[in-house]
Amino acid sequence: MLKTLLIILAVLALLVAAFFVRVYWQNAQIPALGQTQGQLAPLSSKPNGVSTQASDADKQVEPWPFIGDQSNSMQAIMAAVQSYGEVEVVTQEADYLRVVFITPRMRFRDDAEFYLDADSELVHFRSASRAGHSDLGLNHERHQALTRLYLEQQN
Repeated sequence: MLKTLLIILAVLALLVAAFFVRVYWQNAQIPALGQTQGQLAPLSSKPNGVSTQASDADKQVEPWPFIGDQSNSMQAIMAAVQSYGEVEVVTQEADYLRVVFITPRMRFRDDAEFYLDADSELVHFRSASRAGHSDLGLNHERHQALTRLYLEQQN
């Protein structure tokens, strides 16, 4: 009986360790992102991301209007991102920003991108989790919070 219990506990410990190794490995993988001809990378089939350019209604979020010109809009995005916190800036160009948000507790890494479309004067957004299947709505909530912080920069 004791031997069986020890085997079960050992198997459970191995499964938990394997889960954390997988999550760590997924978090370490840096996706190939960026914009090509005004299009951000498509989202995966997993329900762990949102984009203003998504074709799936469940993953689609609204783009933001420019605040003044492109330069002012980028400054407002940077202010919103910094206010949101737990972020690393990866790439910043005149019309593109890529950041990595890091969740406080589990240190999950979510890649976010902003493309400033000067023709339509819209800011396109994409955010997706690197690890796991579902993000439990975190990227959608992040978009809402960043939208509020971005629009506050108009004042």
